Amino acid sequence: MARLFGTDGVRGVAGSELTPELAINIGRAAAMVLTKHTNKKATVLIGKDTRISGDMLESALCAGLCSVGADVKLCGVVPTPAIAYLVKKYGCDAGVVISASHNPMEFNGIKIFNGEGYKLADEIENEIEALILDTPEKIVNVTGGAMGTVATIDTAARDYVDHLKEACEADFSGLKVVFDCANGASSVTAPMLFTELGVQATFIGAEPDGTNINAGCGSTHLDKLAAYVKEHGFDCGIAFDGDADRCLAVDENGEEIDGDKIIAILATRMKAAGKLAKDTAVVTVMSNLGFMKHMEKRGIATATTAVGDRYVLEEMLAKGYNIGGEQSGHVILTDYATTGDGELTAVALLNNFAKETDKKVSDFNGCFSKYPQVLINVKTTAEGKAFYKTDEYIEGFIEAKQQQLMGAGRVLVRLSGTEPLIRVMVEGENLEKITAVANDIVNKIKERLATIGA
Repeated sequence: MARLFGTDGVRGVAGSELTPELAINIGRAAAMVLTKHTNKKATVLIGKDTRISGDMLESALCAGLCSVGADVKLCGVVPTPAIAYLVKKYGCDAGVVISASHNPMEFNGIKIFNGEGYKLADEIENEIEALILDTPEKIVNVTGGAMGTVATIDTAARDYVDHLKEACEADFSGLKVVFDCANGASSVTAPMLFTELGVQATFIGAEPDGTNINAGCGSTHLDKLAAYVKEHGFDCGIAFDGDADRCLAVDENGEEIDGDKIIAILATRMKAAGKLAKDTAVVTVMSNLGFMKHMEKRGIATATTAVGDRYVLEEMLAKGYNIGGEQSGHVILTDYATTGDGELTAVALLNNFAKETDKKVSDFNGCFSKYPQVLINVKTTAEGKAFYKTDEYIEGFIEAKQQQLMGAGRVLVRLSGTEPLIRVMVEGENLEKITAVANDIVNKIKERLATIGA
């Protein structure tokens, strides 16, 4: 059975892959599984980003949920981490976010949180999938008074912003910051949050029209933000992605502050304040070697996981750590949140950048030098991804290339959990050498995929 749920929910092109029919069935199956596990009528909280397809999918989900007897509460456009927080605050049994995060406008997705604000366990997702794909006849519509209802919550953005303000530890009034909202969900909450915190704030990418989310803006397109910061003399710039569960930043010179730098800055402050649990930060195998060496020098251990914020969070919860994240800007601060939260991360960063010292943001950004990394994506199909996983020839070729670096670098090739891509990363001291290794691997993968027409 092909999995509907990837590492971050169900994703696809809205209307052709993620159809309203599929959304209805996800709602129906989710309602049945939730009712089974809670032994009561389920209540489901729903939020969405600004994609034009969000209304269609929201209506379909509502129809599916209500048809099996679940009640629905709609929050409208709010960030993904808002639903993760509000689902527990409002006492709901599950929260659903309709978003495809950093992906282009034509994509959308459905992500489900449990009543505690954590992503659904694999076994629950598997139950939902089995109902949809294997035994749809077991999904039975209710009738009469057992039908579910839909209500709207008008205070969702306000309640979420008030929660984020609790993480402010410094005076932000001297900070001049530009925020890029990616024409996404943070367009609703970021102006409210950072203006009320006293930041001298300017907002760009904050005019969503349903089709411009992530389009040349946000955390996946930092060039515009960097140029704006330098041209107008800001202390720094902060960019969110479409659903605001991640953030990246630039310093006053327009230089990127990626997830590794953000985690290093935050963990160092937490350790100095005696708030870094077990003096450890959790990152993924994609984190830079320069980051690892920097943390070691400061007496901070690093635990590494597979790529994906769910794996970072699993490690954090299992071992009792309180900061973790990814190079891409997913940062999880479990003292405040159950998932990655871009706006929370931004508040935590600004606690460091507040005008309490003579330091510039570039001083924080220069905390360590990154080893050169070459990242190349190979487009493929589902068949191509499956072939890659079982092809011993490719596996042996990659191992040979790792040996070629002779301890001066590393190779990481992995399948994207959210896109039809094979990601090739090579890292090391010599940029020319690692570029050649990366290109060799990419060419070999393409050559092997061509044998099956993928």
